Amino acid sequence: MKIICVGRNYKGHILELKNNTPKELVFFLKPETAIPLKNQPFFIPDFSQEIHHEIELVVKINKTGKHIQEKFAKHYYSELTLGIDFTARDVQERLKKNGLPWEKAKSFDGSAPIGKFIDKTQIQNIDNINFQLLVNKTPMQIGNTKDMIFKIDFIISFISQFITLKKGDLIFTGTPEGVSKIHKGDFLEGFIENKKIIELKVK
Repeated sequence: MKIICVGRNYKGHILELKNNTPKELVFFLKPETAIPLKNQPFFIPDFSQEIHHEIELVVKINKTGKHIQEKFAKHYYSELTLGIDFTARDVQERLKKNGLPWEKAKSFDGSAPIGKFIDKTQIQNIDNINFQLLVNKTPMQIGNTKDMIFKIDFIISFISQFITLKKGDLIFTGTPEGVSKIHKGDFLEGFIENKKIIELKVK
């Protein structure tokens, strides 16, 4: 099982981190160990002083595909959830300044908790999904898939040109603006529309 993450897919998030808007879809990988055990809290790692939350819509691939045409991409996933791409922002900034890969900042153990899956038939329009992250009951990130630079079906098609997608693979589709530092004791809750999908404590 692969965890494939799309970066810089919402203009608001690009602006808040003062990054350049990509002309081509950017993606990176996380290992399977980035998904914590069920009901396990998120433990802040000792190598970072600035872990940020990044709430993202996640799609689960339901069959093997390579060189998938965008018009057929909708047949390669049937379930959605929310995930949090925890990022060691201080580590990432050091790596970026030196032109180095981001893995240490993005792919550490426990950095990709995911919520419960819902069938996409429950969603009226995949390209118009409201989702949000609350931290200690305060809304911190509010997003809608209509604001994606690259839409879900295009993402699946694009990635499949480089990497064979297999059943069970997860694709994190990018985060909206509002990322911020988490602290020990925080309680995070993620919602698709009004349905709670994920919750976890920070320790």
